[in-house]
Amino acid sequence: MLTGKTRKLMGIKNLSLWIQISSGSNQPIYAQIVAQIGQAIARSELSPGDKLPAVRKLASELVINPNTVARAYTLLEQEGLVRTKTGAGTFVTDPQLRHTDAAQINILAERMDNIITQSLNLGLSREEIQGLLQRRLEKFRAKSEKTDNGNPDNE
Repeated sequence: MLTGKTRKLMGIKNLSLWIQISSGSNQPIYAQIVAQIGQAIARSELSPGDKLPAVRKLASELVINPNTVARAYTLLEQEGLVRTKTGAGTFVTDPQLRHTDAAQINILAERMDNIITQSLNLGLSREEIQGLLQRRLEKFRAKSEKTDNGNPDNE
């Protein structure tokens, strides 16, 4: 059925990504997708920040179940190769961030987004938000230095 079918997928920046699905393969379809996207990232055909096609769009192009694509994207995210931002899409990650736990980075980014939103809703300017963050970082740095110098008391 899908044996040998190749679909050309268009992403941002005129990015062309070829994914070939072989239903006769011993490898599950989701694993074929993971392998081919992983290879495209390794060959720099996909760059950090590039947006992958939406799950439904890719499923439609490949004539497969959207759950199969969603599973592939989940595995890619677990490998740290992509990150999914709810409502925005799935993006290739920066290689410098891949050594960290991608799920934790995503949670942190969402929390930061919430803090920024709350700050803006309070009427704070960009400079005020940056200043507040800088002061908090300095406070943590000072606490860390006190602990490192043998003084576990924080304040």
